[in-house]
Order: sequence, then structure tokens, then C-alpha cells
Amino acid sequence: MIGVIGGSGLYEMDGLEQVQEVRLQTPFGEPSDAYVTGVLNGVRMAFLPRHGRGHRLLPSEVNYRANIYGMKVLGAERIISVSAVGSLKEAIAPGQIVIPDQFIDRTKGIRRDTFFGDGIVAHAGFADPTCSCLSATLFRAAQKAGATVHQGGTYICMEGPAFSTRAESFMYRGLSGDIIGMTNLTEAKLAREAEICYGVIALSTDYDCWHESHEVVTVEAILAIMHQNVAMAKEIIRLAVNEAAAQRGCTCNSAMQYAIVTDRAMIPAKTAAKLAPIVGKYLHQGA
Repeated sequence: MIGVIGGSGLYEMDGLEQVQEVRLQTPFGEPSDAYVTGVLNGVRMAFLPRHGRGHRLLPSEVNYRANIYGMKVLGAERIISVSAVGSLKEAIAPGQIVIPDQFIDRTKGIRRDTFFGDGIVAHAGFADPTCSCLSATLFRAAQKAGATVHQGGTYICMEGPAFSTRAESFMYRGLSGDIIGMTNLTEAKLAREAEICYGVIALSTDYDCWHESHEVVTVEAILAIMHQNVAMAKEIIRLAVNEAAAQRGCTCNSAMQYAIVTDRAMIPAKTAAKLAPIVGKYLHQGA
């Protein structure tokens, strides 16, 4: 199954068949909304609006753990995330697309971004935070769709909900950031722990507030570009799903094999049961 996390409209894919709504309860609370499942080009899909329908949740209010846990329970092996971002580079113009491969964390530590704790410690490898195979598939699909697309780039993940100050925007450019957003890093961390391939279609909507010859970012400007890009995002997904659903050539599905450091005999039964869909195969004695 391919999971898609994004905004309004992305659960209304043209050609999606056998459509159903699935509401899940997880040990980490409720996901952002119901999952919309279906079949696209013969591939099982699950769509979830990260901010809820009608965009009700702030970036820091999104229950990322429940969202990713639900995708895992539904059987998602890959997640395609679609997000609006600000551009920190002249070469990435509004309306263009980036498939990022790195993140810098500028959140404030208030988000729950790990499944672990409560008696179990694990340290996921995160040097390369997106799946290179899925990202390459998304890049090729974007090219086929006719998008102006940039392969690779560093995504600065800020807390929000306010946009950057001008000083912050220049600082992020000094950190060699390419784009800036408020959500994807948290998803990427949890997808890695859940051993789900994760790739991002980042839709550039503005130049943040660093660009002297462009107006500072506004919600109106973002929504205008987003509405233009929803159709392109859908086309990229349509072109990518069959290749993405093919056999994995990455190591995402074994990312946690050696990550758990807690003595298996010391892991509380309740915690082990809660994490069974995530890393249950590694929790038996001697794993």
C-alpha cells in the first residue's frame, strides 16, 4: 500500500476506485482525520489530510504519531508527503517542486516525534532521512508530469505557526537551507521508526520574506499557488504509484533492526503490545 499525507483535495484523486473511509483509534490517540482508502492504477492507496479536513490543526497540534501509526496498521509500506514550502533559493521559484533529501530541525521540542519511551529506548539511524528510492521515483514522475522539479535539497522545519522574521529567513539561507516548512521532518522521523519509506513532494509557494523584489509571504499567496499545484501533485502521484509499489531496493524496511538498545526482558508488556505493529518483530527475546 502507498500512503499519501497532504492537504485538501489529495484524497479526491481522479481514477481512485473502491473508495472507503476508515477511522482508526491508536495507542497514541486519534489521527488527524479519517483515512480515505482506494485503488489507483491497481495500487492500494490510503490518503490522510495532515491538518484535518478544513485545515483545523496547527503544525504543532498534528498528532504525527497517530497518523504514521495508522498508516502502518493499514499496511502502508511507502508514504508520499505533499506539502507547501517557502523557497530559500532564487533558483526555486514559486510554483516549482522540490524533492528534498535532508532536514534541519528548528522545532522547539514540543512535538511527540518518537514512538519510543515508556520503558523502551531506540535510536534510529537518520543520516539520510528520506528514502532515496522513493525520492528518485517521485523526481522521475514529476519530470514526466512536466513540472519544473529540483532533485534533492535541505528542508528547514520550523515550529510556526507564524512565518519567519526577515532576520530568521536570512539565517536559514545561511544554514544552506533550500526550502522551509512546518511539518515534514516530524513525519520523516516517525516513518523511519515505523520502517516505512518516506518521500516528499514539496510545492514552493513563495520566497519566504528574504527576497527583496518579492512581497513577503501571505496566506492568500500560498493558497493561490497551492490550488494551482494540487493538480500537478495528483499527476505526479498517479505517475509514481506503480513504480513506487514495486519491490523495495532500499533498507527502510529494516531500519530498526539494530536500533533498540533496551534489554528485551526489561520492556514492559504494555509498551511491547503498543509497539507491536511498529517493531514487534524485534521485541522477542534475543532479537
